[in-house]
Amino acid sequence: MDTVDLKIVDQVATLVLHRPEASNALDGQLIADLQQALSDIHQEKRVDAVVLAGSGHHFCSGVDLKSFARVLEMEPEEAPAQWFDMWRELAELCETLLRFPKPVVAAVDGPAIGAGLALALAADMMVLSDSATLSANAAERGLIGGITAPLLTFRCGGAVAARMLLTGQSIDAREAYRLGMCCEVTPPSQVWVAANEWAKSCRAAPRESLQATKRLLNEAVGEQLLTQLANGAAAGATICSTASAAEGLRAFVEKRPPNWP
Repeated sequence: MDTVDLKIVDQVATLVLHRPEASNALDGQLIADLQQALSDIHQEKRVDAVVLAGSGHHFCSGVDLKSFARVLEMEPEEAPAQWFDMWRELAELCETLLRFPKPVVAAVDGPAIGAGLALALAADMMVLSDSATLSANAAERGLIGGITAPLLTFRCGGAVAARMLLTGQSIDAREAYRLGMCCEVTPPSQVWVAANEWAKSCRAAPRESLQATKRLLNEAVGEQLLTQLANGAAAGATICSTASAAEGLRAFVEKRPPNWP
């Protein structure tokens, strides 16, 4: 796996997103590598829990907008299917985390933006460094947080989701802790250690009860969430075909303010 580093220590698997040159943005390769890594440890008896982290100065900067922008150059009749495939892959990754039978703790150091925030929210718990920020700013690019919105609402409630999605303003680690979004705030040097301790704390329970509890939380209590993720992916793909989305993506690639139609 070129874009994910996997290591197992003391029955905890750590998956590190490794595209530091792109701020760990989620492109097709990174999503596929994460799915492969999760598949590899799904039945691994040496693994009781998972820590999800990012390399470099970002946890994850969201979807790779350069990959999205390349779809703009495709033939008009081909682009919608490509948009849908890209959004479906992201939704399926988050669903894999939600359905994963072992506890997953996101160790967030630096920004978690858009789909990067969705990835952290799809984990069971978050630990933030005091330099972490959380934001959902898709609307500022002419897009929508089709995957982030249902996960934000499920984890944090509609008021927090509306505040973040509509304003695009970031939330720092202390505010996230106040809102109940994370378990703990640590110095950057301790974020993985703290996430690892939270992961290990789940090991007091037998695997069967942990798996049943995750199913209860994410599939029974969160039954509508899985449908909302699929609907959000479809809505996200649809808006990518608008003039506003095209302008937002081109402005990002060209490093200029958007000129909205």
